[in-house]
Amino acid sequence: MSALRFSGPVLPDGDVREVYVVDGLITYERPSGAETVGEGWIVPGLVDAHNHLGLEDGGATSDEVIEEQALADRANGVLLVRDCGSPADTRWVHEREDLPRLIRCGRHVARTQRYIRNYGHEVEPDGLPDIVGEQAQAGDGWVKLVGDWISRDAGDLVPSFPDDAVAAAIGVAHAHGAKVTAHCFGEAALSPLLDAGIDCIEHGTGLTEAHIARMVAQGVALVPTVLQTDKLSGFADAGRSKFPAYASTMESLHRTRRDVLMNAYDAGVALYVGSDGGGSTRHGVLHEEIRAMVEMGLPAEYVLGAASWRGRAWLGWNPGLDEGDPADFVVYPRDPVADLSVLAEPAYVVLRGKVVS
Repeated sequence: MSALRFSGPVLPDGDVREVYVVDGLITYERPSGAETVGEGWIVPGLVDAHNHLGLEDGGATSDEVIEEQALADRANGVLLVRDCGSPADTRWVHEREDLPRLIRCGRHVARTQRYIRNYGHEVEPDGLPDIVGEQAQAGDGWVKLVGDWISRDAGDLVPSFPDDAVAAAIGVAHAHGAKVTAHCFGEAALSPLLDAGIDCIEHGTGLTEAHIARMVAQGVALVPTVLQTDKLSGFADAGRSKFPAYASTMESLHRTRRDVLMNAYDAGVALYVGSDGGGSTRHGVLHEEIRAMVEMGLPAEYVLGAASWRGRAWLGWNPGLDEGDPADFVVYPRDPVADLSVLAEPAYVVLRGKVVS
């Protein structure tokens, strides 16, 4: 493979450098015969920390659709995906060097008849630890629980599982070496999950100041998916006629979601960026999630770091572009910290040392 040359400010430091790619790796030592590709702001590959490759409204997609989804994310500069639950078997994506690197959660684990049909494993509390153990072995180091959902009996958003089942399940996952994250819109499910040692919370619109303090103390991350939580008022409208209490709960969560997010940031909770792509949400829109988080009040540099170098480090990948690191990066024609709109128009996307877009 011929050597490639890129030049420009390299984030996060912003130092102007000449970056070379040789045999799929980064080097700053000029090789002979390097081919100049382009220049611009060079950013470590973006991370979509809440994504659902292989998921659509009716459940699992075909492999052809999975490929289309992955390519849409890649064109958006996303080179590392944490899949947060999918009914499709996406293990084959690991074998495709032209597709983003993938960290799989396996299937969602939900309470029987209290989740979206055909999406996850639905189980009663006594079977939860066994299913979580299976998913811990089937995934790539993560398991996804559905922490709360609407109960038709209660007519409102309630925790999916009792406290003891949650504690046992998270213990099983950790014993298998897997981390656990959970979908949580409301408040009631959060304390039992934190008591049990959960590693991450998705959405988190019900977080109180006490929960946030515990997350900081325990090192629990938050992926707020603000594009998704902006839909809570629509969920309220859809359920209002049959479930007025649920509608009221979802409206309240929507109303306070910005305050919750900013409280988490101010307290020092580690925030990461997830598009929630899959189902009713498109793929290839991580740039929209980044902009939405900044519009909520978060600093642009913080959010970009969460979607790039800090997100990569959190998931166990090289955070930056040091000597000898894998050549996974995006080149933009303008400074993305100063102008987030440029995230929609990468000049070059480099994955495993090859210019793929």
